[in-house]
Amino acid sequence: MIYFVISMKSEKKIIVLFDGVCNLCNGFVNFIIKRDKQARIKFAPLQANIAKDILTERQFNHQELNSVVVLIDDKIYTKSSAALMILKELGGVWAIFYVLIYLPKFIRDFVYSLIAKNRYRIFGKKETCMIPTPEIASRFL
Repeated sequence: MIYFVISMKSEKKIIVLFDGVCNLCNGFVNFIIKRDKQARIKFAPLQANIAKDILTERQFNHQELNSVVVLIDDKIYTKSSAALMILKELGGVWAIFYVLIYLPKFIRDFVYSLIAKNRYRIFGKKETCMIPTPEIASRFL
């Protein structure tokens, strides 16, 4: 799925770690790129060593991962909480969806897990990771 890292002092550095072969994940990455006008958000596929290094460095087991992960100042958010943090960071109308954070986590995560479990069957899967175009290549680690 998608992984998300945020850090820095006053200006947040944001890195989305995503399942590079998942069509749903690639679609979400493209959604973020189109709406991130300041190009603050960077990306790396989970299949890349940089993604594994980021998670290992934070002692997060990337072997059992089937979730969005968001690190904000070294605090880890997963599943629905992570997806909602991404929308919040995009701002504008997308930040409105952050209100869903007040639903019980077990309900949000149940829906998230249902989609994540079936994402390849519903949305399909690529043979290889997404290759960024020259226009967005600088956004990828």
